[in-house]
Amino acid sequence: MTRGVSIIRAEVAADAAGWRLDRALAAAVPTLSRERLKALISSGEVRDDAGAQVRDPASKAKVGAYEVRVPEPRPAHNEPQDIALDIVFEDDHLIVVDKPAGMVVHPAAGNLDGTLVNALLHHCAGRLSSIGGVARPGIVHRIDKDTSGLLVVAKTDRAHEGLSAQFAKHSIHRRYEAVVAGIPNPPEGSVDAPLARSSVNRQKMAIVEGGRGKRAVTHYRLIRPLREASLVECRLETGRTHQVRVHMTSLGHPLLGDPVYGRTKSVHRDLLNQLEFKRQALHAAELGFLHPVSKEDLTFKSAIPSDMQELLKALTV
Repeated sequence: MTRGVSIIRAEVAADAAGWRLDRALAAAVPTLSRERLKALISSGEVRDDAGAQVRDPASKAKVGAYEVRVPEPRPAHNEPQDIALDIVFEDDHLIVVDKPAGMVVHPAAGNLDGTLVNALLHHCAGRLSSIGGVARPGIVHRIDKDTSGLLVVAKTDRAHEGLSAQFAKHSIHRRYEAVVAGIPNPPEGSVDAPLARSSVNRQKMAIVEGGRGKRAVTHYRLIRPLREASLVECRLETGRTHQVRVHMTSLGHPLLGDPVYGRTKSVHRDLLNQLEFKRQALHAAELGFLHPVSKEDLTFKSAIPSDMQELLKALTV
C-alpha cells in the first residue's frame, strides 16, 4: 500500500537565518517537533527554495521557503485492541491512565498483546505521536507489569518532547505507596545508590559502584506501621528500572510479594497465599508535571487498589 505524503511550505524568517535548519523549521512549523524535523531532513524529505534536497539538520538555515514532505506514519507492528482503560485525564496532547496491576506497558517477548500500547492504539486511533515516523503512543515512562497506578502518555510530538525533557531533568513529581517488610528505622530518609543491570542476572537491577550505574535517588517516609510490615511512601528523584524495589530491599525492607527482590517471611508468605496476592505491593499513587503545551501545573492522584487495600487490612495491627 502506498503511503500518503503531506507537503508543508515552511517560511524561514530573517531572524532565524543562520540557525540550525532543524531549529529554524521547528520555529516555522510548530505542528512538527524538532526531533521529527531532524528525521525528515536526514531522510531527504526537505528541499530548499531551489528544489534541492537538504539532508543535514545542522546546516545553516537561509531566509525563504522550504518544502517539507511528511510521509504518513508507518503503522506499528502492534495491533489495536479494544481494552478498557481507566482514564484520569485526556486532552489533545496527552493522556493520563491509571494502569491496573498485571498489564504490561509495551509489547515484548512473552507479552505481544493485551498491553497498554495495544489499548492506546485503539483508544487514540488516528491521534498518536508520530516521533520517528511510527504510529504509536508516546510512551515517555513505564511502570512494571505488576505495579499499579498512574502513567502519562504523549499523543503529539510536541507533548512527547516536552514530557521527555521533564523526565530527563527529573522535574516530574512521582509518589509511590508500598507495603514493605518490617518497620524502617529511621522512619524517613533517602537512598542515593546507582543502579545497573546485575552482572549475575540480567533480568535484575542491582546497586553498583565504580561509576557503572546511573544515579538513582529514592526518598522514603513511613506512613504507618503494620504487623511486621509498613506502609511507606517513596518519592522518586530519578526514575530507574525497579528503583523502589531495589532501594527498599537494600534497606532491609523488601516489598511484600516481590518475586524478584523480596525475601518473604513465612508469616507474610502464608498471608499472601491466603489473599492470592501475587505481585509486589507497589502503587504509583501520585503524578505531577507541567503540561508541555498549556504550561499548567497538573497533579493526579490514584487510590490504593482493592488488592492492596485487602492486604493492608489484613496487616493492620
